[in-house]
Amino acid sequence: MAGENETTSETTFESLGLGSEVSATLQTLGYEEPTPIQVQAIPTLLAGRDVLGSAATGTGKTAAFALPMVEMIDADASTVQGLVLAPTRELAVQVAEAVHRYGKHRGITVLPVYGGQPIQRQLSALRRGVQVIVGTPGRLLDHIRRGTLKLDDVRYVIIDEADEMLDMGFIEDIDAILEKTPDERQTALFSATFPPRITELAQRHLRDPVRVMIKQERMESPLVRQVAYVVPRPHKLEALARVLDLESPTSAIIFCRTRTEVDDLTEALAIRGYRPEALHGGLTQVQRDKVMGRFREGVADLLIATDVAARGLDVEQVSHVVNYDIPQSPEAYVHRIGRTGRAGREGTAITLVQPREHRMLKGIERLIRQRIEPARIPTVADLRARRTELFRASLQETLIAENYEGYRGVVETLAEQFDLMDIAAAASKLAAETMRGEEREDERDLPQWTPDEVRRGDDKEGRGPRGRRDSAESPPRRGRRGDDGPMTQLFVSVGRRRGIRPADLVGAIAGEAKIPGSAIGAIEIADQFSLVEVPESLADQVIRALSRAAIKGRPVSVRRARDD
Repeated sequence: MAGENETTSETTFESLGLGSEVSATLQTLGYEEPTPIQVQAIPTLLAGRDVLGSAATGTGKTAAFALPMVEMIDADASTVQGLVLAPTRELAVQVAEAVHRYGKHRGITVLPVYGGQPIQRQLSALRRGVQVIVGTPGRLLDHIRRGTLKLDDVRYVIIDEADEMLDMGFIEDIDAILEKTPDERQTALFSATFPPRITELAQRHLRDPVRVMIKQERMESPLVRQVAYVVPRPHKLEALARVLDLESPTSAIIFCRTRTEVDDLTEALAIRGYRPEALHGGLTQVQRDKVMGRFREGVADLLIATDVAARGLDVEQVSHVVNYDIPQSPEAYVHRIGRTGRAGREGTAITLVQPREHRMLKGIERLIRQRIEPARIPTVADLRARRTELFRASLQETLIAENYEGYRGVVETLAEQFDLMDIAAAASKLAAETMRGEEREDERDLPQWTPDEVRRGDDKEGRGPRGRRDSAESPPRRGRRGDDGPMTQLFVSVGRRRGIRPADLVGAIAGEAKIPGSAIGAIEIADQFSLVEVPESLADQVIRALSRAAIKGRPVSVRRARDD
């Protein structure tokens, strides 16, 4: 269909003025197309103009200011050249991670600075020299007053979410910080709203700014069931698999932000026995046509796609739309879920939300003028009940079809010794146990967050969403004490792409290093590597043992993880 052709005249990141290194980095990350705020802000900032921007969370605002800053930073100078002010430690970490990703190939160094983190670690990094600081006003002022942070060479200042900083009482702190920066700096201020004090702040610190406004229009959502599961990133794949098992979609479109995530998720779900197909801008038109043909014919039951690749898709019977990544904008959410519930059919829209993305969820709810139903991640008991239900349905279909004649002789022979009801129950037990064999050995209940808890900022076991990251998402650093003394973190050179699971790492460490599995601490598995926490006293023993061994048939390299 013509509607399925990828638009070739779309604006690209390189056409906005970004250099080849940064553009190549974005391509590696799988970014396909700039958002409206990026199209407006990036060329303006690259031209050296101050910017006054109005854009809500989730519109791609971070990349809009971080990409030009990364492009213009002098990679050969070790002084602080870029400064980003953020209202919360949560946002400061998020922005710092983005700057690190975008500037990695240029060698740009970045440091998040916020309260609640040991200041000695920040002091050490500042002494080594960093080029971009992302921080909360309170901790930044603390460093300035100590004399540990010099802003004399700052050329780029970003004030992010200014209205939220106003609500938190940071306006005077911002004034004090900006007084320590050079007058000839370039400044950008972003705010979702512009109350009088924010306007006055902009007038004091911005010079003839270009206004960049992204209007957020209200849109009505389709009449589909909408559900949100709050899932820390390390558990997203497992949570998705459980939701799919429970929902049993006849056909579903799963949306990811980047083509890299599409490919990774397609591979991971195929390994788990699903029938997924990937659709993104890296495919030729012939490949796209084949993918859509398999999806329409039911050969594939899951279509995993980016927003760009899914434009103009006309698939009538889609029972479920899944937002594996929450969309860049609330409008994109409405467009995504509009692909289900068509022609009077029932549809379901499922969104997986990380705890730190709660503001994006609220933005979607404001736009669609309704609350998205909070849901609990399916437990192991839920999955077993569902499998039993499916077994019962399959058994009923077999009885109705009467295609079991070849087994009557077995039953007749056993009936001479046993009761027919007992024979049927025993056969059901064997069949159910065979089906349960699909369960993985490490299947266990996942941490539960509800959207209500995220909105309220509830603290779970000392780790709440406001300014704190889930423990599995940000693994403990060296120095934490376990039952066996101080713990340290080891880097292992295999990860999710090689099918590595926590049980594989525990088994290898316990078996090769001869230490009890109970001594192993937190485990984080990334795409290409893993981080494992072990007692400091046993670290060298584990490194030696694993360096001589193989995990799932692959030799690995193991070392102590760096602090960065």
